[in-house]
Amino acid sequence: MSKASIALNRFGLGARADQPVPSDPVGWLTGQFAKYDPKPDAIANAPTSAGVSAELADYFRQQRALRAEAGGRPGRPARAMTDAPMQMAAPGMQTAPAMAGPTAPVQSDAIKQARQFAQRSGRNDYAGAVGARATNALITDTPFVERLVHFWANHFAVSADKLQVIGLSGTMEFEAIRPHVLGRFRDMLSAVERHPAMLLYLDQAVSVGPNSPLGSRIALRGNRKVGLNENLAREILELHTLGVRTGYSQGDVTEFARAMTGWTVAGIGQGPGARAAGTDGVPGDFVFAAPLHEPGDRMVMGRSYPAGGVKQAQAVLDDVAAAPATATHIATKLARHFAGDTPPPAMVARLQAAFLTSGGDLPTVYRALIASPEAWVEQPLKFKTPWEWTISALRGLNVKTADPLVMTGLMTQLGQPVWRPGQPVGYDDIAESWAGPDAVLRRVEAAERFAARATNVDARALAPKLFPGAVSPATATAIANCESPAQGLALLLVAPEFLRR
Repeated sequence: MSKASIALNRFGLGARADQPVPSDPVGWLTGQFAKYDPKPDAIANAPTSAGVSAELADYFRQQRALRAEAGGRPGRPARAMTDAPMQMAAPGMQTAPAMAGPTAPVQSDAIKQARQFAQRSGRNDYAGAVGARATNALITDTPFVERLVHFWANHFAVSADKLQVIGLSGTMEFEAIRPHVLGRFRDMLSAVERHPAMLLYLDQAVSVGPNSPLGSRIALRGNRKVGLNENLAREILELHTLGVRTGYSQGDVTEFARAMTGWTVAGIGQGPGARAAGTDGVPGDFVFAAPLHEPGDRMVMGRSYPAGGVKQAQAVLDDVAAAPATATHIATKLARHFAGDTPPPAMVARLQAAFLTSGGDLPTVYRALIASPEAWVEQPLKFKTPWEWTISALRGLNVKTADPLVMTGLMTQLGQPVWRPGQPVGYDDIAESWAGPDAVLRRVEAAERFAARATNVDARALAPKLFPGAVSPATATAIANCESPAQGLALLLVAPEFLRR
């Protein structure tokens, strides 16, 4: 691979035939920092957490009214809302019947309402966000920074499996990651952990301190169990910052979880603490609910954090954001993403040093990444994920708009539905997870569909534009020997040059 091809394909999202080949690959990459737009048109027109949360709040109000009319407890929404699977939001889902009157069974009405909401939220909000993300990736002139946005979205993964998170999953990337991708890691971390998608996905909104004012009152009544939820605290330490087996204990997780009690969401929270979040905030806003907060000082990893309400957990966040283990964890993941499935130790050390000496300034880390010779090795280092391959193929074909429902379905078929990794660790970033025979066959089938729709595209002329100085003789010969332009184009899209970067 030439340096220009490496910059376009390994660092970027794939070349476009209508864009010039960079004469200064390094300058082309670093120059994107000044050009990056955190809110381009495609993203500006996408669903927002405020809009999605308003829909959720309306739904909960309707469910409370239904339960009140039917004699149920008015403050408790039906469970169907929380348990509805993501599959309800699949394209082609039939419209749910009209809501029955208040004399119908409460659970039946709740299920119908959940289906109606899932159709609206899932198909409009989730798919709309997927389409916005893809469209922006297709037309961006800062593809290196966009790749970094996608990297961080997978690092801070949420999964659109809970009905409440479906519509919010994309908004976290747009609102918490995009504005901070060229800022400090500390600020991105704080924005992510306070976003409603993360708070709801990892159940922080239902965490109640056992000795908090609310926890104590409920314990006295003895008719309901409430307690600490450690999910978010654990994933912050294990996945978002320090990494696995880096010196913290289960006791540290529990203490951090106690410090985080009270971190919740206005208007769309659940459980006994939902009312404690108050009614003053706009639905979806981060709020600190003092009645849920576990009182007292906390001790996390040998450091004492005095009682201080919302500031207590924030202080822990700030400290772990700056920890050497966090620098190593982030450096390792970046090196793996750009220099191969086995991160080069010297590159990891270089990125870690850039992180620590700059106080977590991400552009400083990115510049160290660009300056690392390990990332400029001529042979391909990474097997593309389905998302990477799809975007690079469509960019190469000069596609400039992604249909939301088509893109959503395509990514599901290829095995990497957007914002749906199914686990907090996100999608794997190694070839073993993506290079299986069945997975490659699905790409071949997609390539044939892409090629059939393309018109007046000569793969023989296109290949050197997309991979300047990097088309192998074997690929060039195979394309030249194809029986039709469509066959040649389909072959190019699944050639080694296109499958790897």
